[in-house]
Amino acid sequence: MPVPDFVLRLRERVGPDLLWLTGVSAVVLDDEDRVLLGRRADNGRWAVVSGILEPGEEPAPAVAREALEETGVEVEVLALTAVSVGEPVLYPNGDRAQYLDLCFWCRPTGGEAHVADDESTAVGWFALDALPEPLNASSGPRIARTVAYVSAARRGERPEAWFAR
Repeated sequence: MPVPDFVLRLRERVGPDLLWLTGVSAVVLDDEDRVLLGRRADNGRWAVVSGILEPGEEPAPAVAREALEETGVEVEVLALTAVSVGEPVLYPNGDRAQYLDLCFWCRPTGGEAHVADDESTAVGWFALDALPEPLNASSGPRIARTVAYVSAARRGERPEAWFAR
C-alpha cells in the first residue's frame, strides 16, 4: 500500500511514534443490497473501500475518490453512518498509527468493479448474508452500522444516535 507523501514527511520528523490520522471508508451498497469489497494486497483480507484523508481534503469527495481509485466504481455519497476510533496499529517497519474513521453509505453510479490499483488483488460485490472470508476486522462493524442506518432511513426513521455506538 502506498504511503501518502504527507505521512512520509511526518515520519521524517517523528519517526515511528504514534500518528493520529483521519481515514474514510465507504460501504457501497447496490440496488440488490450487495456490498462492494476489495481483497487487500497487504493482508489478503476482504475490506470495504478505505483510505487516508490528505491535509485539507473534504471527507465525502475523498471517499468517492478512493472508491474510484481502488475499485473502478463511481459512487454517490449518501450519508455519514459512523464515526469510530480504531485500535493503535503497529506496522512491520515499527511505525505506529491510530485512525479516526468516518464511514459513509454510498451507492454506485457508474463504472465496473475491477482491481483498479495495487492496493487490492480482487474486487467484487457480495450479498450481505454471504460476505467473504477472511474479512478485515474493521469492515464487519462498518458494514453492520451502515446497514442498520440504511434500514432505519428506509423505514422513515431518523437515525440520530448512530455516532455514539
